[in-house]
Amino acid sequence: MSILLEEKQRAFAELRDIKANLAARGWFPATSGNLSVRVGGFEPSAFTFAITSSGRDKSVQTPEDFLLVNEKGLPTEATSLKPSAETLIHSEIYRLTGAGAIFHVHTIFNNLASELYGERGSIPVDGVELIKAFNIWDEEAQIEIPILPNYADIPRIAELVEGAIVPRIPGIVLRKHGIYAWGANAFEAKRHLEAFEFLFEYVYRLHVMNK
Repeated sequence: MSILLEEKQRAFAELRDIKANLAARGWFPATSGNLSVRVGGFEPSAFTFAITSSGRDKSVQTPEDFLLVNEKGLPTEATSLKPSAETLIHSEIYRLTGAGAIFHVHTIFNNLASELYGERGSIPVDGVELIKAFNIWDEEAQIEIPILPNYADIPRIAELVEGAIVPRIPGIVLRKHGIYAWGANAFEAKRHLEAFEFLFEYVYRLHVMNK
């Protein structure tokens, strides 16, 4: 699929703003995490997205921060930049959901919550107001946020994504690793990510309070 220059520039600008915002919260420790925004048309077998390049300090802005890749996670332009090591996970989420943006961060609370409920395979949240951020309006709604094992072999994780996705929950957690949150666009993905992080902290603090 051909990508217009202005589409590429718009995606990079969105990622730059989101990166600065989340970096200021300390959500990218030690160059961790990755962000992507889909660019141009979409078919499950053919799409393009802009993603953070590997190993960059996300607290600073440089011309080498982002690149375009295809549905297989391969760069679409000549470049020496390497896409994030977890690009294949983004590819699978896009293929399966048609999302417009995916944000992945490592925080203390998403790690703690994932370990607390790792054996259960999902993080339960019961009746918390911010569940509404996922457009779930049931009174006293209950949700389960899926957890996947954190294998060193990224393709092995990517193979599990399809079985883990819950249509009304726009996120998956890797155990002792971090959250992948997505949405129809960057604004929605950011809203979902912020809601997940609030819920992770709530779940963990409630657990500690009740011990």
